[in-house]
Amino acid sequence: MRRRRGGPSERTCDRYRDRLAGCAVASDLRQAAEPATQRPPEPSRVTRVNSNNETNDATPDQTSQDIQGEVINDPGDERMLLFTGLRDQALRQLREAPGGDMEGIFIAEGDVVIQRAIDAGHTMHSVIVEAARTRPLEFDIGSTPLYRMGEPVVEEIASHRRYRGAMAAFHRPGLRPLAEVVADASTVIVTEGVNNPTNMGVMLRTAAALGVQALLVDPSSCDPLARRTCRVSMGAVFAVPHTRLPEFPDGLEALHQQGFTTVALTPDPTAQPLDSIAIASDERIALLLGAEEPGLTAATQERASHRASIPMHQGIDSLNVATAAAIAMWHVTRARR
Repeated sequence: MRRRRGGPSERTCDRYRDRLAGCAVASDLRQAAEPATQRPPEPSRVTRVNSNNETNDATPDQTSQDIQGEVINDPGDERMLLFTGLRDQALRQLREAPGGDMEGIFIAEGDVVIQRAIDAGHTMHSVIVEAARTRPLEFDIGSTPLYRMGEPVVEEIASHRRYRGAMAAFHRPGLRPLAEVVADASTVIVTEGVNNPTNMGVMLRTAAALGVQALLVDPSSCDPLARRTCRVSMGAVFAVPHTRLPEFPDGLEALHQQGFTTVALTPDPTAQPLDSIAIASDERIALLLGAEEPGLTAATQERASHRASIPMHQGIDSLNVATAAAIAMWHVTRARR
């Protein structure tokens, strides 16, 4: 579903942009919005951050000490603007989209997810934790600024009085060219209009587990680096390269030029059963998946090499897109063995 221009979320996005314009972090975000390459991971280390924001390297046995860092109690503090508005998915996508006030960053939530982003070579901008947290950080903070949230900030960001995890703002890398992303890929998943970050996260985790090598999204699909997607995928998004394609159905042409056979999944019982499609051991397969209710558009299905369905029983006429994707990915990877 496309949001009309000038709606409430876009007006709110403009207010965030105005607030951020005069902040010290604005110049950092402008630099981050430039196409960037990921840096090689640094050697593992733990760094303490004291109340003066000074850093000191620590040995692993020192991590049992309380986390130190500046406590921030004002939700309006400019250093917290990167982390506000996270619960409004539509607003957040607008803010992090090209032209938004936060296009240069993405948010990773949870110690494990943050460490996996670091391991993938992404660069942190800042980290926040609850002021009451005493559990040691389970990721390498390096020299990144760490801020401890007082209760008013926790309520503003998490809508609860307590928040036991951690969030990190990372500099967002530029989108890579399609040819580079799929250079060594034999199986990829492609989404059209999949704008539920939970479904996107589940698909990414499954793709990583089954050895699917890339995710390609159309302009109407949600951001693969959305906070919830990163969290649901448990950081698997950092192991599966992704990029955006032009609007479908024309956007599929670039895939065909790369030698991919495109398989459009549909609940239509007149479509060819997925397991009846012969797949050569060296054939490049792109699985096309649409959103929950509308599915793939008719034009996209017509442009695909095959229309395929997953046979179902007991009167069930459709599956959750992440479930359908898992079945299709498993089938394609198994068919090549």
